[in-house]
Amino acid sequence: MKKTIKNVSILSLLFVFTFFSCTEDLNITPNDDDTLLGEDLFENEGAYRQVIAGVYANLALTGTDGAGSSNIEGIDAGTSQFGRVLLYMQTLSADQMIWSYENDPGTREIQRNIWTAQNPLILGMYSRAHLTIALANNFLRETTADKLDSRGASESVRQDIVAYRAEARLLRALSYYYMMDLFGKANFGTEADAVNTVLPVADRAQLFDFIESELIAIEADLIPAGANEYGRADRGVAYMILAKIYLNAEVYIGENRYTDCMNYCQELLNSGYTLATNYKDNFIADNNTNSAVNEIIFSIVSDGSTTQNYGPTTVMINGSVGSLEVNGVEVGVVQNGWDGALRVRKEFAELWQGGNFGDDDRNTIISANRPIGITDIADRDTGYIIQKYSNVTSTGQAGVDQTFVDTDFPLFRLADVNLMYAEAHLRGGGGSLDVAVQLINDLRTRANNPNLISSTDLTLPFIIDERARELHWEAHRRQDLIRFGLFTGGSYNWAWKGNGSNGIAIPNHFNLYPIPNSSMSSNPNLTQNPGY
Repeated sequence: MKKTIKNVSILSLLFVFTFFSCTEDLNITPNDDDTLLGEDLFENEGAYRQVIAGVYANLALTGTDGAGSSNIEGIDAGTSQFGRVLLYMQTLSADQMIWSYENDPGTREIQRNIWTAQNPLILGMYSRAHLTIALANNFLRETTADKLDSRGASESVRQDIVAYRAEARLLRALSYYYMMDLFGKANFGTEADAVNTVLPVADRAQLFDFIESELIAIEADLIPAGANEYGRADRGVAYMILAKIYLNAEVYIGENRYTDCMNYCQELLNSGYTLATNYKDNFIADNNTNSAVNEIIFSIVSDGSTTQNYGPTTVMINGSVGSLEVNGVEVGVVQNGWDGALRVRKEFAELWQGGNFGDDDRNTIISANRPIGITDIADRDTGYIIQKYSNVTSTGQAGVDQTFVDTDFPLFRLADVNLMYAEAHLRGGGGSLDVAVQLINDLRTRANNPNLISSTDLTLPFIIDERARELHWEAHRRQDLIRFGLFTGGSYNWAWKGNGSNGIAIPNHFNLYPIPNSSMSSNPNLTQNPGY
């Protein structure tokens, strides 16, 4: 059993969710209207820890009644689990992944880049992110000094609340970060706004300023990087989000902030994180206790018994069981898994061809008896598959459940910092060329790839390909391609881009997702993104 914040009764509280989810201020309607927003909950001082656990739980779970339940009215659990819809929007929409079952709501449009404002996965992402914001705001409203005074809170609670409030603000900033990246705008509310208020809308520049100022403001109140209990956010997570927004600042606000990105990469490199001994340790059932625990900066926790959900690792591990290979037992799920649900696009498979990638630990492609291309998405016997994620521990023991996995999803890990440092350096952010080269070679050495690079090899085209090899299926690819100017337009096409089997150009407005129609109708201040 994993010893994380989720074990603080995430399921018994789990929806302190519904206690706190009267969130019309964020265009979300809870399924459970019977719970009370009152003082009784806080008569037990342990409730403060439970309530902050509930904010974290929204990243992993969708409801209180099992994996298929949803605590957001009108939105299905399968289209609103945070990590899963993030994976779809950042990875399925790009050049690495194909989902075989296009009758699953929303997937066909996402992977063919033909989505509209009616897409249920887009609505799921929009709603789930705003629910985290609402939960964080309510936690902050209930933990002010005046509230604590009125309840006669103990000194112990008052000391804990400082870090809890900082974590709530960080989780809110994280959600606004994804809203800024995916949608370019968000309904903007803080704890200062009354519940059920019709909120203003913040654009990208306003969200950028808020995220930046919030994360800097809470730094001193957060637990030092790497020192918090597993599954909780600390300064390392704040540094990571800051590095990310600065790396992408030219996309978000039209400004070069690569020096700032470099500074936070350096902070992270100096914070005590270390690469996992083995690359695959980051993606297996005990990645919360094996050597990956020192590399993973923040993850979405998963437990096959206590937090069953159809999240990204459950999807990817079951989905990676091939229709021909029937390799479920090998990856710790039922033998047939989901029978070829996931495969890789040709362009990603080709990144491993040539050079010395055959024995690279990051190369988990299975190609035998399969053509590299996918001319019919429904034909699960075509296209290569991969086994990056597994529900088996480092000692070979399967997870506790053979459908719902124990494998946590690494939102942020140190390897990305190595790659961001190198890219920020190449883009004029400072730092050292020798250090940048060494950081890339550290990743290759860890992966048992003998093909180390020299300073002349370190170019931006090299970086975008190396990011794919190191970080594939970790919900970064769309963002990376946009930053490199490769997502829209026709300078780089991949299989099924734009609904063409060999890929066609897509218009530039697809760099942002549309605002869901139902969200538009809920807030008159929202306007649709151009082109939709």
